[in-house]
Amino acid sequence: MQNWIIELIEQFGYLSIFFLITLENLFPPIPSEIILSFGGFMTTYTKLTIPGVVLWATAGSVTGAVILYGIGSIFDEKRMEKIIGSWGHVLRIEVKDIHKAGSWFRRYGYWTVFFCRMIPVIRSLISIPAGMARMKFGLFLFFTTLGTVIWNILLVGAGAFLGQSWPLILRYLQVYSHITYILLGLIVFIFIAYHFLKKR
Repeated sequence: MQNWIIELIEQFGYLSIFFLITLENLFPPIPSEIILSFGGFMTTYTKLTIPGVVLWATAGSVTGAVILYGIGSIFDEKRMEKIIGSWGHVLRIEVKDIHKAGSWFRRYGYWTVFFCRMIPVIRSLISIPAGMARMKFGLFLFFTTLGTVIWNILLVGAGAFLGQSWPLILRYLQVYSHITYILLGLIVFIFIAYHFLKKR
């Protein structure tokens, strides 16, 4: 898949970045890390620019997020579970991924959309529970765009900075993902423990 993504970006530039990032939001297993960091690297030896890559990547990401928001607003949680149960193996998404995104949204509200846009896999899925909760579309669009722009600038900038060593970003992001999930787990544990002790 990595080679296919690289070849597509080399041939079609900005349009392929828009298409791939939109697809990445709808099918989370497609890694945005490769698309963005390689796009950043390409700004060092092609006509592509960092602002251009960030702009088209953001447009693609927001487009995908809006589609998932729309899906979430149409289907309730039970119907979504049935769909994921039937087709999740194709999309490489599990029902527990939807539950995880939904629980974060219910706990932390609108800001979850902003922060989760910078967490691999969850960054796409968080749009579904936002749609299910009928989050105000204007706020959803604002927090989604804000989180997406930050994520894109960081990865595209890192790809341009590292140049031919851009694949190192993928290793760092694996560590980042593990640390993020551990920290979020600790936050949830502390939150639950605090409320339990408060009740006692």
